[in-house]
Amino acid sequence: MLLLLIPIVLVLLYYYTTRNHDYWEKRNVKHEKPIPVFGTLYNNVFAKKSITEISVELYRQYPNEKVVGIYRGTTPELIIRDLDIARKILNVDFAYFYPRGLGRNPKYEPAFLNIFHVDGDTWKLLRQRLTSAFTTAKLKSMFPLVVACAEKLQNVGEDIVNKGGDCDVRELMARFTTEFIGACGFGIQMDTINNEHSLFRDLGRKMFNRSWRNFVLVPLYDLFPDFRTLFQKILHEPFLLDSMAEIVQNIRKQRNNKPIGRNDFIDLLLEVEAKGKMTGESVEKRTADGKPVQIEMDMDLTCMVAQVFVFFAAGFETSSSATSFLLHQLAFHPEEQKKIQEDIDRVLAKYNNQLCYDSISEMKALSNGFKEAMRMFPSLGTLHRVCAKKYMIEELGITIDPDVKIIIPVEGIQNDEKYFENPTQFKPDRFNDPSEERHKFAYMPFGEGPRQCIGARLGEMQSLAGLAAVLHKFSVEPAATTKRYPEVNHGSNTVQSIKGGLPLKLTLRKK
Repeated sequence: MLLLLIPIVLVLLYYYTTRNHDYWEKRNVKHEKPIPVFGTLYNNVFAKKSITEISVELYRQYPNEKVVGIYRGTTPELIIRDLDIARKILNVDFAYFYPRGLGRNPKYEPAFLNIFHVDGDTWKLLRQRLTSAFTTAKLKSMFPLVVACAEKLQNVGEDIVNKGGDCDVRELMARFTTEFIGACGFGIQMDTINNEHSLFRDLGRKMFNRSWRNFVLVPLYDLFPDFRTLFQKILHEPFLLDSMAEIVQNIRKQRNNKPIGRNDFIDLLLEVEAKGKMTGESVEKRTADGKPVQIEMDMDLTCMVAQVFVFFAAGFETSSSATSFLLHQLAFHPEEQKKIQEDIDRVLAKYNNQLCYDSISEMKALSNGFKEAMRMFPSLGTLHRVCAKKYMIEELGITIDPDVKIIIPVEGIQNDEKYFENPTQFKPDRFNDPSEERHKFAYMPFGEGPRQCIGARLGEMQSLAGLAAVLHKFSVEPAATTKRYPEVNHGSNTVQSIKGGLPLKLTLRKK
């Protein structure tokens, strides 16, 4: 009986894990040939290649196609190569593609109740209320806190130079951005810059260092949608969220559960809470006559902690990735480094050598360098959406179904010679000419459309301030252990990271 049962089980398993593998063939879409269980993402499941690396490979492998089909297990996914199709998905036809599809059920993992991961109506209400945290007035009011962090960064740089100059700039900039997030987000002086093993820096590392459970269960969660609730219950790791909840609760008590006029992120969340229910029009539900249903939700403690969680995680990881990669490029392009430094000197001379909001906005050469680094190695190398209802891709004459996933290969697009001449070369001046004709969606390191990064301007402001502080006082050059072309961490599927950090040498500038 057992001998008969085994082949039956194997046959059923085969059909279950291949049941949708003809999806792209039926629609005459060029695609990678899937295999049982894994679909076409075997290398991603086993952390041999990140999703960014895979999307770049396929982007280049099919130069004449507008889209390329792949499979995550049995789920069809579509890599979009054509920028006009990308524009429609991210912006014009957003009503069909409002889910990002990167989160998990917050009922089992409350950290996912944040603006980056939630979809649908919860996302709509959060976005509507939280946008006011990132106005020009709020950014200007935060800037003195940025300056204090930048001054600490310079002091640490001097200590590094006195000890020989060798350092991991990835770690150095992560400590700076964590300090900044603490000051501007929570109103806390974390002293992360001076202490690489501070509570907050260790929290940051744990957020992005995947545990063995994470390595095993997240792929299973993706590959077997019917068993997601089971996998989530096992995946739940309360330590990080509990630590963040304790921090938020302590700050709330210090402020008597009311905003204190500090204009930081906690103040904003307390303002949202004080205003009562968030209300708005649904993106998911409509009445019989086609009008959006009115929806509402509360900003309770669980929701507040989830927003703080993602503000902390996204704020320090993306900015430290982008700033350290620029410093790495400048170490190998001393002529560009000199150009940026001279521009920083020129601008600061107008402001009594003091960093301020207006001075940062005038540093054109630095801004160009930052844009170029983000072009070559965007912190988020892919953008993700999920089809919410049947959608006709007019350019291809095909219809895709709800739950089909979409990948926009940002790194592949931004390193395509069709849009950027000599894309492998570090050329900040390519962003100098505003009249240069380029498709708007050829450059989108912060995303595009209604779900583009809500904190893009804040992230850029703190990044440029940190870079200006470093490059005004120091120069960077390759260290003995520096690799010209660092290896990407193949297991980093959200924010890209470099394997082994980015070692460079800091030297004091001679003026």
